[in-house]
Amino acid sequence: MKDMEIRNIAIIAHVDHGKTTLVDALLKGSNTFDAHAQIVERVMDSDDQEKERGITIYAKNTSIKYKGTKINIIDTPGHADFGSEVERMLRTVDATLLVVDAYEGPMPQTKFVLQKSLQLGLKVMLVVNKIDKPSARCEEVVDEVFDLFSQLGATDEQLDFPVIYAVARDGIAVMEPDDERVDITPMLDWILSEVRAVDQKLDEEFVFQPATLSYDSFLGRIAVGRVHSGKVKKGQTLTIMTPEGEKRKGKISKVFSFKG
Repeated sequence: MKDMEIRNIAIIAHVDHGKTTLVDALLKGSNTFDAHAQIVERVMDSDDQEKERGITIYAKNTSIKYKGTKINIIDTPGHADFGSEVERMLRTVDATLLVVDAYEGPMPQTKFVLQKSLQLGLKVMLVVNKIDKPSARCEEVVDEVFDLFSQLGATDEQLDFPVIYAVARDGIAVMEPDDERVDITPMLDWILSEVRAVDQKLDEEFVFQPATLSYDSFLGRIAVGRVHSGKVKKGQTLTIMTPEGEKRKGKISKVFSFKG
């Protein structure tokens, strides 16, 4: 059986530019939710404080399946106070979607995570959202993003960034602002075509890079991160390397992946 292809992306945006709404639209558009499931709006704002304020404080993870491909999505915090967490999470992805309001353009909160993405050599893809606004100025906003990339030291390859346009609230994406607006599938196809597939290296030694630690009252500490190579299963022993270079033995008690 052929292993499923994987794409790893992060989504970054200024407050209220539609990042979490876009993730909801991708989840719905890929039929990740069961047809009869009750969908809670703004899925990735799981913390009560985040839902109330409409901001992302902690990095979140989810995934969708589309056309035989698993797309892992990280919704990153935009605050410089979480700089170390942002960098660890960005090291687990291969591209970032920069979501920008079609009227407001790139804003200060965007700059921090964008700069980290560019410094790490990631491919940054532009989503111009809220193009239904009467005041939308799509062409000018794309130019402003180009200027920002240039100011932040983007390479020539990064400056040639792909662009798509959206009304995330309505679950719509188009390749050009004047295209017929139907659904979000153009963005799902765009992600598959623009983000390189992960080289899974299944025959090599198991290497896992933790990005964050979570805690469950029943399971205990859970390491969340990226498998760079190999396979792992419950009960397997492995070597854990600390930041100081010390090594200790451990055992896999459970293996999980994200869905929805």
